[in-house]
Order: sequence, then structure tokens, then C-alpha cells
Amino acid sequence: MKVIVSKDYESLSKKAAVLVQSQLMWKPDSVLGLATGSTPVGLYQELIKLYQQGDIDFSEITSFNLDEYLGLPMDDQQSYYSFMRENLFDHINIREDHIHIPNGMAEDFKSECLNYESSISSHGGIDLQILGIGHNGHIGFNEPNVEFEAKTHIVSLDEETIEANKRFFDSIEDVPKKAISMGIKTIMKSKKIILMASGEGKADIISQLVKDDIKPDLPASVLHLHENVIILIDEAAASKL
Repeated sequence: MKVIVSKDYESLSKKAAVLVQSQLMWKPDSVLGLATGSTPVGLYQELIKLYQQGDIDFSEITSFNLDEYLGLPMDDQQSYYSFMRENLFDHINIREDHIHIPNGMAEDFKSECLNYESSISSHGGIDLQILGIGHNGHIGFNEPNVEFEAKTHIVSLDEETIEANKRFFDSIEDVPKKAISMGIKTIMKSKKIILMASGEGKADIISQLVKDDIKPDLPASVLHLHENVIILIDEAAASKL
């Protein structure tokens, strides 16, 4: 696990974008695992700039998103499908049939999870996975005490996660209580992983991640077992290291 500290969120986002750019220069048809939430927005903005400058090409990549809320249609403003379209996909040259996001409105969620997992495998797995981290240490929507052997599955969101996500909804009652998420085992099969975190609010959990042992109540701690992980943080998030 390599920790890289940037001065601020802007420089953090630029460094992440350079790493993605390097990945695509090395392997233009890379399979990218993408994350939602506020942290990767800066990365996506930097990638859009690189694309507009002609410095990066997304025409051959395939993307798989980490997760999606259950019960939200794709066109719902708060769905992660809408998030990805608004913040990245509508602004780059990715092929529509190369975009994969779990279907939160699937008729059979068990089949949806199995099919999503199968699709990732059929593409050779994730070459580069982007992760954020929750205040409770979750990655994807894998909440504390999740099984490390879990593949793509249905998860019940912790109260802390629901509370953190209520800012995106009209009220806390509107926040979905369940989601489809890549499992820990799926994430750990990724060839490379970049975990991003910024701000003082993430300082405690980053300190725990870097310093503590592997434990189920800190899902991100399993990343210590991965051979190619970069932790990209700003000075605020690194303040308790």
C-alpha cells in the first residue's frame, strides 16, 4: 500500500487523472472500475479536460461502476447512472455499450448480481479500480462486518451511510436503504486500485486504514492484502497520520 499526499483536493484530483491517463496509454482497452460520490468528481473533471485537449482517449475502454441504489430508475436524478452521465460519460467518447452500471430496478436482483459479476469476469476483470472511502470505512457499499469473500451482492446501508447521503436528497426518508454493490472479493481481484480521500472529515478513517490491522469492521483494511494499491489523499485527510 503506497500513500501519496497532495497539497489539496485539486492537486489530488490531477494526480489521480494522470494515473488513469497512464493506464490508458499503456492499455487503451482497459477495464475501469468507477466510483460515485463527491470525492471522484474532481478526477472526472480532470479527465474531461484531458479528453477535450486530445490527451486521452476513452473509445476502447470498458467501465463497471461499483454500485447503484435499489429502487431508483436510471433517469432518477439521484441514481448513480445519472451521476456518471452528468459527471463523465456525457463529456467523453466512451461507447454506450461499454458502460456497465448495476440495474437498481431489476426484476430479479439475485440474477442481476450474478450477471454483473459474470460480465466483469468475461471482460478479464478490472484493470484499474477507483475507490472512495466512507466515514465508517466502507468501500463501494460494503459496510462494516461485510464478508470479505462477498462478490457482487445486495447490501443494506448503515444508518451512518444513509445519514451521509441525505444531503443529496430532499429528506432522509428519500434515501434508499439498500444497494447493489461489487463485493470485497470482486474489488480485490482488480489489478490496480486507487483509493481517494480528501478533507479533515476523512482524517480519522484514513489514519485507521493506514495504521490498523485488517478487520471486518473496517472493510477498506482488506486493501492491505492487495499488491498494487495507491492511497491518494490531500493534506487535510492526512492530518492524523
